[in-house]
Amino acid sequence: MRSESLEKAAAIISSAEVLIVSAGAGMGVDSGLPDFRGDHGFWNAYPMYRRLGLSFIQAANPEHFERDPAFGWGFYGHRANLYRSTVPHEGFQLIRNWLEKFNLQHFVVTSNVDGQFQKAGFREEAILEVHGSIHHLQCLSPCSDVIWGNDEEVPVDFETMRAGYIPQCRCCGGVARPNILMFGDFSWLPARTRAQERAFDEFVTEYRGARTVVLEMGAGTAIPTIRSLGERLAHSGRATLIRINPREAQAPAGAISISAGALAGLEAINKLL
Repeated sequence: MRSESLEKAAAIISSAEVLIVSAGAGMGVDSGLPDFRGDHGFWNAYPMYRRLGLSFIQAANPEHFERDPAFGWGFYGHRANLYRSTVPHEGFQLIRNWLEKFNLQHFVVTSNVDGQFQKAGFREEAILEVHGSIHHLQCLSPCSDVIWGNDEEVPVDFETMRAGYIPQCRCCGGVARPNILMFGDFSWLPARTRAQERAFDEFVTEYRGARTVVLEMGAGTAIPTIRSLGERLAHSGRATLIRINPREAQAPAGAISISAGALAGLEAINKLL
């Protein structure tokens, strides 16, 4: 990590009025969550899918719920159990400390479906989960627009990746599925995420003109949703982008690039704050 970049990042955060925290999958790696980067990263976390020859994109496909709900819920049931048992790493608390210390207005935008920001104490009403949340369910059909909290306990046989229990829709009794935007997904109910998007748009509008920083962590180029957000705000002149990424730290002109994992980057900045 270049000391010049860290010093710039610390100076900008300490003088900011608004902090937009944006995070991709790399944010959870320091909490012990698996890195799905590339097929081998996914297969290391889920060796059963290597034997079946399924990639992450193929495993995270809603067609499994249609054809074989026990197999579909094997993947998502295991992930829900994993996220519930995971403790958010110290970097989440460092950010919360900065919000309080510098009296920053804030909003979180994440492509992660793990609910780790809520678990770390960030306010639900200031979080946008662009791909939905594993902690909410919907009907597979769907029979209605109802989205409800996921309080289901789904046992999973890790050797076969099959669930021992299939959650049911609260309205029709059919198969329920996570309210997550999957690959090749045509039945995802977007209402919850759309409401979050409206809240974020209102936030950006309210603080237009304020000294704003986008603190982006662990967002790769494979699915560039999070990277595009920060670059778009930076390009419009409404924010300064700080990009923390161990492999893809390259950033547009005017942005601050820190080549590090999320926790290491946050800790290095924190030493200067």
